[in-house]
Amino acid sequence: MPMTDHQYLDRAEALRGRLYRTAYLMLGRETEAIDAVDEAIYKGYRKHHGLREEAYLETWLTRILIRVCHDVLRRRKRELTVETLPETAQERFDALPLKEAIRALPEPLREIIILRFFTGLTQEETARALQIPRGTVSTRQKRALTLLRLELSDEEGAL
Repeated sequence: MPMTDHQYLDRAEALRGRLYRTAYLMLGRETEAIDAVDEAIYKGYRKHHGLREEAYLETWLTRILIRVCHDVLRRRKRELTVETLPETAQERFDALPLKEAIRALPEPLREIIILRFFTGLTQEETARALQIPRGTVSTRQKRALTLLRLELSDEEGAL
């Protein structure tokens, strides 16, 4: 007989500390570890009726947690440790070389730069606004910043 929702939640809550330690060791960041544990418990909750042996709940939840942590690490790797545009981005935008370089970007890349650096949206908010995956935002952002660096370095060389 499969465990009830209440039984699952009680047992998962009892494992939360152990799961957190695992996530923290894998991710090294407290907030990401807490989020990963919450996500793993939620994913387990949605599928716990398919668990054949209650005795394997801890192993099963840990395996789910590890997959969640790998996803976080993959996303983190894709996210750029971008040298952000200056704090006075609007002032710099009004400077002709940057303004022209941004206008020269293909539309999908230009949208990302504007939403991320001039509107101040996060990657997640940008993804929702454009109705594209977050990974696509990260990829386009990286490509746009590379093109901007090339364009602006060529501009400086021409001066």
